[in-house]
Amino acid sequence: MSEDLKRIEAVLDQQVRPALRAHGGEIQIDHLEDGVLYVKLLGQCAGCPSADLTNETLVEAEVVKALPELVQKVSVVQTVSDELWEQAKRLLRDHHL
Repeated sequence: MSEDLKRIEAVLDQQVRPALRAHGGEIQIDHLEDGVLYVKLLGQCAGCPSADLTNETLVEAEVVKALPELVQKVSVVQTVSDELWEQAKRLLRDHHL
């Protein structure tokens, strides 16, 4: 892991993850490109209707404030979590839909 990503991880650990974890969520760095940090929201935060607001008011605010020379914007990569795929498979298998 690059030094830049280690610095970002430290900010996430100290400023962002505690709040996300309090709501059953997590965050993972996808990649950093041209000052844009791409992240995935996981757990209860994945697909949450408030994910964009969480990104703007918490993730982006904290990371940009702490590391403006590295990150100017944070963008959430929308994906379906492995947990959600497994839950969907279980529902289909168990309920014979």
